[in-house]
Amino acid sequence: MGMEILINVTPHETRVAVVENGVLQDVFIERVHKRGLVGNIYKGRVARVLPGMQAAFVEIGLDRAAFLHASDILLAAKGGEEGKVRTPPEGISELLTEGQEILVQVVKDPLGTKGARLTMQIAIPSRYVVFVPYTQHIGVSHRLEDVAERQRLKDIVNAFVPQEGGGGYILRTAAEGIREEDLRADMDFLHKLWQSVEERARSEPPEALIHEDLPLVLRTLRDLVRSEIEKLRIDSRETCQKVIAFAEKFMPEMVSCIEHYPGERPIFDLYGVEDEIQKALERRVPLKSGGYLIIDQTEAMTTIDVNTGAFVGHRNLEETIFKTNLEATYAIARQLRLRNLGGIIILDLIDMEDAEHKRQVLRSLEKYLERDHARTHISGVSALGLVEMTRKRTRESLGHILCEPCPVCKGRGSVKTAETVCYEIFREILREARQYESQKLLVLASQEVVDLMLDEESASVAELEEFIKRPIRFQVESLYTQEQYDVVLT
Repeated sequence: MGMEILINVTPHETRVAVVENGVLQDVFIERVHKRGLVGNIYKGRVARVLPGMQAAFVEIGLDRAAFLHASDILLAAKGGEEGKVRTPPEGISELLTEGQEILVQVVKDPLGTKGARLTMQIAIPSRYVVFVPYTQHIGVSHRLEDVAERQRLKDIVNAFVPQEGGGGYILRTAAEGIREEDLRADMDFLHKLWQSVEERARSEPPEALIHEDLPLVLRTLRDLVRSEIEKLRIDSRETCQKVIAFAEKFMPEMVSCIEHYPGERPIFDLYGVEDEIQKALERRVPLKSGGYLIIDQTEAMTTIDVNTGAFVGHRNLEETIFKTNLEATYAIARQLRLRNLGGIIILDLIDMEDAEHKRQVLRSLEKYLERDHARTHISGVSALGLVEMTRKRTRESLGHILCEPCPVCKGRGSVKTAETVCYEIFREILREARQYESQKLLVLASQEVVDLMLDEESASVAELEEFIKRPIRFQVESLYTQEQYDVVLT
């Protein structure tokens, strides 16, 4: 089996699953009321300039101001040479002023409490190329390795650019083997699109959306569909017709791969995608050998711990550890893509003594990460035996899209024991009794806490009543969590 793309469309959300050799590798989710912003171009207004952070907050019409770093500001913003980017010795205040109107593009969606991340280095993608209007650079995707083909594509672009008045281009992997006229048509389309963006930017007021990127289904066709894709199945007939029309115009060679899925059984159930999504929300990931991973995502970083579990091996301890770590590299690379984990990632592999084993494990991890669309960087094994790496994050992780912090533990992952809460209540009763006059006290708490008070802690309650010389009554509140309680004076 090769690669298949499954698209599930409902009135409320669109989900895309990338399946390679029968195994789910990527999931993309876009909801109607919360569409992704990456790629959108806005006419922003500088709200605050922060010299101490070499950054600025820019209003683009969202709930939270977006963040623009000095390294992403065009020098042209203050009349310098267009396309050059640098931070002057004087700081960001020399580049931007409060109230200034600038054209910006979103490069990262709002994540958690952070606003969107912006850049003034606009880049507009199409099927074969990315147009970068403020530079003169012509680049080629590193995934396109054939030297002769890279040069052929560069020659086509170089011959075309002077006719269109400049701008830079980055050739995408999909451009490999493309005909010259098709590449020119793509570049011509992008050039005209940029002209319309400039015209709108001149006429629209600040905080206006100037250009919106394609919806998820069409982005999938543009960015993910390659020659190795065998089928693209869509369970909505209307959406399928739109996709075919888009493909006929921009990528006619892929039309034969697109088909409507008319089955009664949900398309994600048919391929086991729903089960895999549920598994991707769990901390523990089992390995076929009997080992397992533990994945913890925090605000600062993501940690992945590798354990041998039930795997005892056949030869010796070092070989058992090596095989577990080797198997874990595939699972780690897959989970990073599937869960869309980004930022700093720490891998706690099982300690290996053999230097050759360490090298092979790292090479295996690099090999599996090569198919990842997000940029990754592995810094090697640290002195503590940890593998430190980063993965570019542009959108929220699967867990953040589908889940929210637990209302009981507030995301801590644990709650106080009933015994701990009992002793807190005792201390609160003493404080209340010393400060206020009352006939008796009423304690409202959860079932577990009240049961403990009336059973194992009943002697302590009697001693406390004798000490404060007032009776204490208990009442169960079914809606209270284990940590919640109230002491009422009556």
